[in-house]
Amino acid sequence: MEEYITKINELINEIKKVVIGKDEIIIKVLTAILAKGHILIEDIPGVGKTTLALAFSKAMELEYHRMQFTPDVLPSDVVGFHVYDKDGQDSHFKQGSIFCNMFLADEINRTSSKTQSALLEVMEEGRVTVDAITREVPKPFVVIATQNPIGSAGTQMLPESQLDRFMVRLSMGYPDMQSEVEILKGRNTTNPMDSVDSVITQEDLLILLQVVDQIFVHDAVYQYIAALVLKTREHDLLQLGVSPRGTLALTSMAKAYAFVCGRTYVIPDDVRIVFKDVVTHRLILKPKARVNNVTVDMIIDQILQTVPAPRMVVK
Repeated sequence: MEEYITKINELINEIKKVVIGKDEIIIKVLTAILAKGHILIEDIPGVGKTTLALAFSKAMELEYHRMQFTPDVLPSDVVGFHVYDKDGQDSHFKQGSIFCNMFLADEINRTSSKTQSALLEVMEEGRVTVDAITREVPKPFVVIATQNPIGSAGTQMLPESQLDRFMVRLSMGYPDMQSEVEILKGRNTTNPMDSVDSVITQEDLLILLQVVDQIFVHDAVYQYIAALVLKTREHDLLQLGVSPRGTLALTSMAKAYAFVCGRTYVIPDDVRIVFKDVVTHRLILKPKARVNNVTVDMIIDQILQTVPAPRMVVK
């Protein structure tokens, strides 16, 4: 276990070379990757979303593809298409950008719903089907999608079915003053990305994913997770609660966070720390909540306060 944690700490330190002052975001992105999840980063342009993804791909030796989503991007650009010869008798498959280990879908909410939906199968099952032929994408595989806040010109909301396939939704925010000074100094003469070294190979990451799968979850923690989720489904101000897919995501994130913290078991605090990131984008408010200026964050805080966490005794 110590060997794995050493690798994790080395990886975090490499990412911190280029993503300054956002240690919590780095840890949560890493946690989602270890939980075999996909990440949605919603924030204004220019705060380092693309830099974060590129740094992770470089530090993990992952094949990285980036696609800028615009209204004219087609589903075939993402998943690929068959090219036929001049007689129409034979064809070969031209892979789309999705065939990689880490796919950055930049500004995903600027493209059409049809193109957004092209990602659904691959995000859920790690494969794509084109002309009735199914192909696996490389493993490990993770999608990091970015979107500008709803209300920006030319954006449209992702459908609930697609939002539910993202394990977490995160927001980076502006750096503080000291971090911004460090960013300016670091980019004065060199590109900090050049200093990022590979510390984990693809094979190492696959092993880490297996180790995370083996993290122990006590029955009391399972019941705590189920109780939190049930509260979202029964809340009188929520139109849509957390789905069973969301429950599985919460459990996987809690296990991965426990691993990052150097433990082989999950404690209730692991669940509480990742709960908001996992469920915020899965909840839909009722109209009366909006009328009364009640936000999803307020409801999540209320649920965490009202659902009692089990007392765990570590021997």
